[in-house]
Amino acid sequence: MPFTADAIAAQQVQERLRALYQLIHEIEKKRTQCEQGIVTLQNYTQEDKGGQSSQKLKNLYKTAIAQTELEEEIIRKALQKITEIRNIKNERRIQSRISSNKESMRKGIWMKMLYSSAQTLPLYVGKIGEKPPPLCGAIPADPSYIAKVGDMVAALVIDSSEGENWIVAEVVSFNHSTNKYEIDDILKEQNQKGRHTLSKRRVIPLPLMRANPETDPQALFPQGTLVMALFPQTTCFYQALVNKPPATHMDEYELLFEDPNYTEGYSPPHSVVQRYVIACKQKNKQSGQSS
Repeated sequence: MPFTADAIAAQQVQERLRALYQLIHEIEKKRTQCEQGIVTLQNYTQEDKGGQSSQKLKNLYKTAIAQTELEEEIIRKALQKITEIRNIKNERRIQSRISSNKESMRKGIWMKMLYSSAQTLPLYVGKIGEKPPPLCGAIPADPSYIAKVGDMVAALVIDSSEGENWIVAEVVSFNHSTNKYEIDDILKEQNQKGRHTLSKRRVIPLPLMRANPETDPQALFPQGTLVMALFPQTTCFYQALVNKPPATHMDEYELLFEDPNYTEGYSPPHSVVQRYVIACKQKNKQSGQSS
């Protein structure tokens, strides 16, 4: 009896979970070895200076560095397995959606999923000297980049009653000959906006990785930057001012949204996760369109 797509995907996930389980045990072993190596090094440096051998000290440092590098390598393998699991589940979700051509989830469930996916977005952990890549935190995509099917993006759509709005959308396809995306409003069942065909300049890929403020602060929007961000409990992006950037990799941006109802012109502070804070798109004064 042939396996169904769901069964194959479940098997692939289970295989990676088993590998991840083994890697986690390996990480713990390597961590213990690293700690022992550091303790040995510390004890030796605290001994009588006159009796120390410079060569032995060098060897202890080399051993400690090598053990740390091995631990790092295994941790990166574990992170890769987690990424593969995420990709398999996302691919299966896309295929299920294509085959059924229907979304039946309520807005509340979608909002929880949007927030959860942003919280669990992979954290970029670079090696010494490496710079964060495009789509990490505030770093935009390369001009030639094409978002993949199923990726979440910010899309500028036109609604007869609401005018132009930047919304969270999902990529359905990209036509290279016309340079246009087909995207789905994620709440199409609720608001009937459905599918849109948009030029590439009207679609902004959302970050694929979170930036760590403690190691890569340059990959975050600094205080005072005008950005576009997802207003809490909505699927629309609005202009906001960065009041406080994240201080740790677990923190969110503190933003002040533009709001004429307040004397200062800005709302009280709101917290927004990194994934839904993007560079502000200024409007072209001549055409009235976003550039």
